[in-house]
Amino acid sequence: MSWNIEGSYFESCSCDVVCPCTASLSLGATNDYCRVALVFDIDEGEVEGVDVSGKKVVAVAETPKIMSEGNWRLGVIMDETASDEQVEKLGAVFSGALGGPMEALSPLVGENLGVERASIQIEHDGLNHSVKIGDMVDIAIEDVVSFGAENGEPVRITGIFHPVGSELNVSRATRSSIDAFGVQTETKAGSLAPASPGRPSSAVSGTR
Repeated sequence: MSWNIEGSYFESCSCDVVCPCTASLSLGATNDYCRVALVFDIDEGEVEGVDVSGKKVVAVAETPKIMSEGNWRLGVIMDETASDEQVEKLGAVFSGALGGPMEALSPLVGENLGVERASIQIEHDGLNHSVKIGDMVDIAIEDVVSFGAENGEPVRITGIFHPVGSELNVSRATRSSIDAFGVQTETKAGSLAPASPGRPSSAVSGTR
């Protein structure tokens, strides 16, 4: 069994910039919890022979202050255009059941809040990235460019453990609201899988 997914990824959470959890799951969140939306915009992908290209997935989580201690509450929103088969295969990937980077996080989830289908609107415009899912998620983030940086490139954190890669751009939320699966918050921090300007990109795969 194998899978491969390529596309865009960004996230935004209730921590202040920079989110300690991004540097390490063993560092405490800014508050006594972390509430976060994880946004996957799949350009190309295949899961056990099923094409999942063009689909979108957003995970909403609530975790304790120290994320590595587990007891996460996690719900997943699937693209309403996905077929039942695509939803099943993507659910297996993001639960960690099919191996890959997500498998390392699955033991941390203490409560699965279920799966919903909805229209997911994702936009990228230079340093700005946004996601809108009805009344459940409305988030926009802006990549942080260090004052005085002449090349205009965003600040990056490298050498981290993260399901989509070891390097993320630092971002801040410019519009923020999560109200899904009983998880409610206004986000502050953001991070983004880096690539060419205007189009973040990441690739993940797994076998089991």
